[in-house]
Amino acid sequence: MRRSTAAARIARTTLAFALLAIAVWLNAATLIEAYGSGPPYHGRTTNMDKWTNPLPWLIPLDVVVTTVVLALAYLACPYQVVRFKSNAW
Repeated sequence: MRRSTAAARIARTTLAFALLAIAVWLNAATLIEAYGSGPPYHGRTTNMDKWTNPLPWLIPLDVVVTTVVLALAYLACPYQVVRFKSNAW
């Protein structure tokens, strides 16, 4: 089994945190803009006939980012479980 260096693990961890921070920022900015603090669903746009729900494209983006972050976290883990057969029985 090939082991990755400490620098590679640090790079993967940093990339995972950066992707997570970008996703959180994008979600917060988009949802605040769409669902603003005014009357129902008045962000910066006041024409309700032109308002669009941001969730149909935010949810798939969140799923992809979560999958990538989990994959990077798995690859960055220095101690991975190795399963083997026990001959004790």
